[in-house]
Amino acid sequence: MQTIAARTFDIGYMDALAGGDTALHRLDARAKVVVTLLFIVFVVSFGRYEISRLTPFFLYPVFLVSAGELPAGYLLRKALAAAPFAFFVGAFNPFLDRAVLFHLGPLAVSGGMASFLSILLRFFLTVTAALCLVALTGVNGACAALESLGVPRVFAAQLLFLNRYLTVLAGEAGRMARARALRAFGAPPPGPSLFARLAGQLLLRSYARAERVYSAMLCRGFDGSLPLPGRSAFGRRDAAFVAAWAGLFVLFRSVDVPRALGILLTGLFK
Repeated sequence: MQTIAARTFDIGYMDALAGGDTALHRLDARAKVVVTLLFIVFVVSFGRYEISRLTPFFLYPVFLVSAGELPAGYLLRKALAAAPFAFFVGAFNPFLDRAVLFHLGPLAVSGGMASFLSILLRFFLTVTAALCLVALTGVNGACAALESLGVPRVFAAQLLFLNRYLTVLAGEAGRMARARALRAFGAPPPGPSLFARLAGQLLLRSYARAERVYSAMLCRGFDGSLPLPGRSAFGRRDAAFVAAWAGLFVLFRSVDVPRALGILLTGLFK
C-alpha cells in the first residue's frame, strides 16, 4: 500500500521539477525538445559495435542535470528502473556473436558483448536525456512544443491523457491495496491467483472510472483536444542553445573524440 502511494506521488514529481527557475527552465520548450530529439538521433545512429565514441555524449545529460539543478540520484534510479528492457533486448548477443572484436589486456571482447554494451549505453543516454527534458519542461510544455513543431494534436492529447490518468489508475490500485490490507489482518502477500483477480477488478474499475471521466469531459465541452500552454517567443538564447548543441553533436558524430584525446595525451606525455 505504501509502495503504491509512493508511486502515485512519484508520477507527479517530474512535473514538480519542471517548476524550477534556472536558465534551462526558462528556455523555450521547443528548443529543448529539438535538441533532445537531435541527441537521440545522433546517439542511435552509431554502429552496433561503437562504445567509446558514445562516451562524449554524456556531456549533454550531465550538463542538463548540473545547470538545471536536477536530482541526479532520482533520475538515475528512474533510468535504471527501465534498464531491464534494454538488458533483455541484447542479452543473447554475446552468445550469438562470439567472434573476438578486440582485446582489453588479457580480456578478449567478442562482437556480441560489444554490441550488448552498446545497446545498454545508448539506452541509458537516450532515456536519461528524455527524463531530463520532462524534468525541465514538464509534460504539458513538452506536448505543446511537439504540437507547435508539427506533431498531430491527437498524439499530444494522448500523451497528456496518459500522464494525467496514470495517477488515477495508481490511486485506484492504492485504494484496492488498502482495502485488502484492512481485511487481511497481516496475511502474506497475494499469490498469482489472487493477484490476477485483483488485476481484473482494477481493469473493471478503471473502465468504469474512464466512462465517468469521459462523460464529465463531454458535459464541459470536450471536443477531442486539450488546452495546451501558449507558445512563447523563440529568442536568441533558444537559437544559440540549439545551434551550440547541434554543432557539438555533429562534432561527436564525425570525429572520434576519445581516440583524438588519447593520441593527444600520449604525445604530450612521451
